[in-house]
Amino acid sequence: MISTTNSTEGGTQTEAYQVLLCSPSLMAGLQQKQSIAFSAVNIFLSITAFLGNSFILVALSKETSLHPPSKLLYRCLATTDLLVGLVSQPLAATYWMSLVYEEWSLCRYAKDAALISSYALCGVSLWTLTAISVDRLLALLLGIRNRQIVTLKRTCIITATFWILSVAAGSFYISHHRIVIWCTIIFVPSCSVISIASYTKIFRTLRHHQARVQDHVQQQPSQTTALNMARYRKAANSALWVQLALAVCYVPKFITLLMINYRKTYSLHVVVIDGIACIILYSNSTLNPFLYCWRVREVRKAVKQTIRQAFCFPRS
Repeated sequence: MISTTNSTEGGTQTEAYQVLLCSPSLMAGLQQKQSIAFSAVNIFLSITAFLGNSFILVALSKETSLHPPSKLLYRCLATTDLLVGLVSQPLAATYWMSLVYEEWSLCRYAKDAALISSYALCGVSLWTLTAISVDRLLALLLGIRNRQIVTLKRTCIITATFWILSVAAGSFYISHHRIVIWCTIIFVPSCSVISIASYTKIFRTLRHHQARVQDHVQQQPSQTTALNMARYRKAANSALWVQLALAVCYVPKFITLLMINYRKTYSLHVVVIDGIACIILYSNSTLNPFLYCWRVREVRKAVKQTIRQAFCFPRS
């Protein structure tokens, strides 16, 4: 049996969908095994996200080669990923299990809390990754002046603004569905355009620089300049990998958000697809620590050292 809800009966499409998420009619079609599976996956990803990003935060505190503003942005991103594992995913797991036991009051609280925290934390992640792309571009274009313009104080103010705006958007979601959703529909593509433009400019500039070096082979470039450009290219590639991972994980949820906003009726299939899209989105918080370790050698060494200290006891 497939449960269907008509949006005209409950106000806007999104409001009708929110009602369906905690209604007995949903469990009439949704199997308990599906809810338990969703809950189990969320719990597993919650543990991996928390542990992985905890190690990354410790590693970043030991890392000294990163420019302090850039390190702050990566710390902010790792913190949001850690909080996704610590807050959003346990709430999502609680929501799915409340369906199994038909605890409708708990279901509504868990659903609303999961949505608020997810919107807030995902908003901070998008802002931060966009800022990282701009930071990488400014580091290339400004050169030595970058340290004078992109200061730690200014970066702190920017990241604090990210948190305030994202938490406000998440808090307004329950009472102003459509406003927040429309802001999301505008916000996500805008961040994507800025990031794409930044990385396009970065790699075009790097390609132009490489072509100039090849055209003047007889004039040997300084070893310091070559080393700096190689290090910069590696840092830009690492940031791009994190950006691509977020895009892959966030796109399914963005598509389902559009689908939910414009559909007039909802069925069990929509709820299941939305649940899968949320899990894919949450998995980004587990994936990022692996990307840091894979792409940043200094972070990888610091993580290995932290793991050895955490699990290996000194000989007495």
